[in-house]
Amino acid sequence: MSDTLKSITDPARRAALEPYLAWTSLADMAFDRMAHYGAKPFLWGKRDGTYVSQSFNAVAEAVADCAHGLAGLGLKPGERVALVAENRPEWLIADLGIISAGGVTVPAYTTNTVDDHIHILKDSGSRFVIVSTPELLERVLPAAAEVDTVERVILIDSAAPTSPAKPVDTWSDLLSSGHSARGEAAPAPLHEAKREDLACLIYTSGTGGAPKGVMLSHGAILCNSMGACDLLYELDDRLPEDEVFLSFLPLSHSYEHTAGQFFPLSIGAEIYYAESVEALARNMAEVKPTIMTAVPRLYETLHGRVVSGLRSQPALRQKLFWKTVALGQKKYLEGRLGLWESLLDKVLEKLVRVKVRERFGGRIKALVSGGAPLNYDIGLFFTALGLRLLQGYGQTETAPVVSCNRAHQIKLDTVGPALAGVEVKIAGDGEILVRGELAMLGYWNEPEATAEALKDGWVHTGDVGEIDSDGFIKITDRKKDIIVLSGGDTLSPQRVEGMLQFEPEIGQAMVVGDKQPYLVSLIVPDADAARDWAKSLGKPNDLASAVADPAFHAYIEEAVERVNKRLSQPERVRRFRLVAEPFTTDNAMLTPSMKIRRHVINGTYADQLAALRR
Repeated sequence: MSDTLKSITDPARRAALEPYLAWTSLADMAFDRMAHYGAKPFLWGKRDGTYVSQSFNAVAEAVADCAHGLAGLGLKPGERVALVAENRPEWLIADLGIISAGGVTVPAYTTNTVDDHIHILKDSGSRFVIVSTPELLERVLPAAAEVDTVERVILIDSAAPTSPAKPVDTWSDLLSSGHSARGEAAPAPLHEAKREDLACLIYTSGTGGAPKGVMLSHGAILCNSMGACDLLYELDDRLPEDEVFLSFLPLSHSYEHTAGQFFPLSIGAEIYYAESVEALARNMAEVKPTIMTAVPRLYETLHGRVVSGLRSQPALRQKLFWKTVALGQKKYLEGRLGLWESLLDKVLEKLVRVKVRERFGGRIKALVSGGAPLNYDIGLFFTALGLRLLQGYGQTETAPVVSCNRAHQIKLDTVGPALAGVEVKIAGDGEILVRGELAMLGYWNEPEATAEALKDGWVHTGDVGEIDSDGFIKITDRKKDIIVLSGGDTLSPQRVEGMLQFEPEIGQAMVVGDKQPYLVSLIVPDADAARDWAKSLGKPNDLASAVADPAFHAYIEEAVERVNKRLSQPERVRRFRLVAEPFTTDNAMLTPSMKIRRHVINGTYADQLAALRR
């Protein structure tokens, strides 16, 4: 028995994890699981407004055909294939088809510009590009034309257009040619990869500059999936089964790539693909997921919508809601309620919490938060409403999950203990170091950056934190994001930003102040709050008008002062500037995983920030 599982004494639990150590590659795992679950529904996508499923058997056939089709085009083991598509069944089929042929998948965000695509295609040396829609093709083809290594583009939807830049094939032709080449052979990996072989190149989201290609092995993602299986086991004290995932975070991000694709496949779960973030609420009601993975920004948005929607409700309903929150928070913080409070809490469970859970589909076992720090108050809010929120931690360089809170012990101000098979320690300067099979192989074409981030098998995360007596990790900041004021005080900008964004009047915030005497902030007001404010005063109902109104500035200032009262003196925001344009992926101020790009925002608003410091 592997040393990884020696600490697990429950035989059934250990048996659930042992296959993850036995599988030789992601393709080996995939075809094993698809054969095991056979006719069971697997992937669900919307067609003509209705969710339609494909079975594990059907997906296995399509994956094998894709692999043979790519091999027929000349793809050799180790060569790269870029994948540009929204979340849909073909994403998984293409990804598995690439690695089953021995290739390396290079996921790219659908929000990428032509220049972004050029950088990734050129840096990775991709030979082929699989793209989903004609709209995305408009940005992929000009990029492919600039990159010599790209030979062909494969379009999933619609007929292939004639292109002077690069030959364009259709997805259906690729699968058809692959099926002909495969003949009557049962679906199976076309290439026998090893755990240490490169499976994918996932480019970082570029919060601090040009994206780097993170090299992840088959074993790294299998190790991560094993840890997730162990985590899920604790939700019911049994083997995970009949789980339903709703996939909506970009599959080009390592978080969804592992937690929303390979892990669900490894346990035989069904995967539904959300139509869009805007349709998420409707899709949750349709799908009734049991597990959801999301980034903190989604929970912040949901919190804002709940609070905003509550304002229009009758006074009694508002009172019951906030009493539910208050009792739920007390129960979490103190561990118990008094007799009368317990009785009232049981009544409110039926009147309030059940209805809240129904908005998530009614079957949610856990909401998992990762990708960025979760504001403590947001976590406490959802916990008080009866939703189990498990905050985790990781990064692309660790495939990506390092740790997560456990179902039977949740500490909202931590990211939980390390997953099975993962070692974590704190360096002398407070940096979090991670070791295990989950560690990246390095950065593609970046030997110096690799040497800096990967030393003696330990990934140097760039995050600062501490580990408590129970082994729970607490993240205190990013090494590069730490603000040191001119007076010597060291601050966490993410903590201050999170507290600002918790206020219903504030949509987004970024604070700056390194080497300055105090903090200043850029604030994007909450659009709904601004609309309500304008309506109540009979003023123009647009954010740009509100931002320019001194009375609205005073209104937002009240929210900032509420936050300042809860902060230490050095952390307080002295001055702020309102901006009407939200930080989004379209303006490159937000990464596809919803983290702010500080260098972009700083550059865009350099003059305004400088004025705040004068």
